[in-house]
Amino acid sequence: MVTLKIDERTVCVPEGTTILDAALSAGIQIPHLCYLKEINEIGACRLCCVQVEGEEKLIPACNNVVAEGMKISTNSPRVRRARQTNLRLILSKHDARCALCARSGNCQLQAVCNELGVVSNPFEEDLPSPKLRQWSRHFPLIRDTAKCIECMRCIQICDKVQSLSVWDLVATGGRTRVDVSGNRLIRESDCAICGQCITHCPVGALYERDDVQKVLRALEDPDTVTVVQIAPAVRAAWGEAFGLEPEQATVNRLAGALRAVGFDYVFDTSYSADLTIMEEGSEFLARLGRGELDKYPMFTSCCPGWVRFVKSQYPQLAGQLSTAKSPQQMFGAVVKNWFAEKIGVPPEKICCASVMPCVAKKDECALPTMKNAAGIPDVDYALTTREIIRLIRSEHVQVQNVLETPFDRLLGDYTGAGVIFGATGGVMEAALRTAYYLVTGYNPRPDSFRQVRESRRADGRAWREAEFEMADSTIRVAVASGLGNARALCEAILKGEVHYHFVEIMACPGGCVGGGGQPIHCDDIERAHERGQVLYGLDRVSAVRFSHENADVMALYRDELGAPLSEEAEKWLHTDHFGWQMPGETARTGSAE
Repeated sequence: MVTLKIDERTVCVPEGTTILDAALSAGIQIPHLCYLKEINEIGACRLCCVQVEGEEKLIPACNNVVAEGMKISTNSPRVRRARQTNLRLILSKHDARCALCARSGNCQLQAVCNELGVVSNPFEEDLPSPKLRQWSRHFPLIRDTAKCIECMRCIQICDKVQSLSVWDLVATGGRTRVDVSGNRLIRESDCAICGQCITHCPVGALYERDDVQKVLRALEDPDTVTVVQIAPAVRAAWGEAFGLEPEQATVNRLAGALRAVGFDYVFDTSYSADLTIMEEGSEFLARLGRGELDKYPMFTSCCPGWVRFVKSQYPQLAGQLSTAKSPQQMFGAVVKNWFAEKIGVPPEKICCASVMPCVAKKDECALPTMKNAAGIPDVDYALTTREIIRLIRSEHVQVQNVLETPFDRLLGDYTGAGVIFGATGGVMEAALRTAYYLVTGYNPRPDSFRQVRESRRADGRAWREAEFEMADSTIRVAVASGLGNARALCEAILKGEVHYHFVEIMACPGGCVGGGGQPIHCDDIERAHERGQVLYGLDRVSAVRFSHENADVMALYRDELGAPLSEEAEKWLHTDHFGWQMPGETARTGSAE
């Protein structure tokens, strides 16, 4: 242990602890902007500089470790003046029109300005030219160069966590800026649109394309029937922005808020998550029986960020993706077909919106393969959790006073298996519950497959693995979240180092609960795990925990689809992953050889 003094307080911390962490352990907050623990520890913003007795210069607290007997001042007059100067220099290169920013009121730069009392700036504003600020407003992810403070967090997240290296520094000297790597436009890149760069940006330089106004126009149209679906992961996070405790921020309260906004029908995507399990589980057993998984596994396909990743990075594995649409798209297909017929409304008169924890869902619902034969999209608009929060606020809905209301019927029933789709391992666990039933004819214990969420990573691997006995077969499965981990798993599979039958991959660390469309906080604390525990807790107390026991799903098969993988089910609920291409990808067919 190392003993030192920070602001006259005696602190004992393990050797190798940074000054920043040592101060935090004593309850002393040191302001910073660029720092992300173990990801971005470069001291670029210089706001975390502290004064160490015996040192001539101030030193950054984020990447300097403590030493025995150190005496540190984190807020001396010299430190305050240096911080204010550094902050004003950062502000001189930042578009400070905060009222027009998506992060206004939830911005780390804004918060630090308030903390340090910076209300004026003597330095002349020096913003990028309009040419350098050009960006496609059609792409789901938007970047505003004039708001970038060059903290490098987006570069490091995309490189170290997601392994795609979409962002990089370009130009030199005072003209250095962050832009798409390789001198590419964003639409030409292999960006997975996971949105992790957005959630880790300390300012408003990165944000999702805002589709709220389009949805509002649909709500205002008396001839349009508006339908909205709420993804499982949203219920674990939406209340954070309103200061609600988890027991207050129920999905039924959110349903009530969306009715107050004006939606005609409110449904839970957990319904179509159960439907996805019926199709995906049946497909897995069919492909397993045909011997198609002897070399490479079947991969889940409900995460569009992962689908974009595998098509661009490992096209030889794209044929191993399940052909089942994601729950978002299955829901839209059922709404525009079966539900439209039930309520007697033409599908073109229905606006189907979704509330998703994900930015890539905006791209998914716009794919040419996600339309029916008449060109009508399954889902018209995908809104992130952040967008629905803005929509609720813009309509002056006081969520604390909103009554909890049930979902609409017909597509309203869902199970605990559908709810856990939002957490890493949840899709696999739900699928195995139903696959076991389809093979044996009886239900396993609901928690029989919890090993996929709890098993330790063997040999330091970047994924979790498990094996289960199902009838006379041993089924080997793996689960990974985060695209860097997905890359490691794909490499091991292709090299023959590991063999699995079924693999679940989510682009965002922790799964959808840690998605790029979820609420952003200024404390840099990752919340995916605790959000995931909320979903598993809801599953644990659910009356029904098996997708094949969802009464509304069974009614859909009975009345319309017949059975999983039927001709009608294939038409509505499955897709062709080769029906569209990533940038630089050529048309392909078939599976990995």
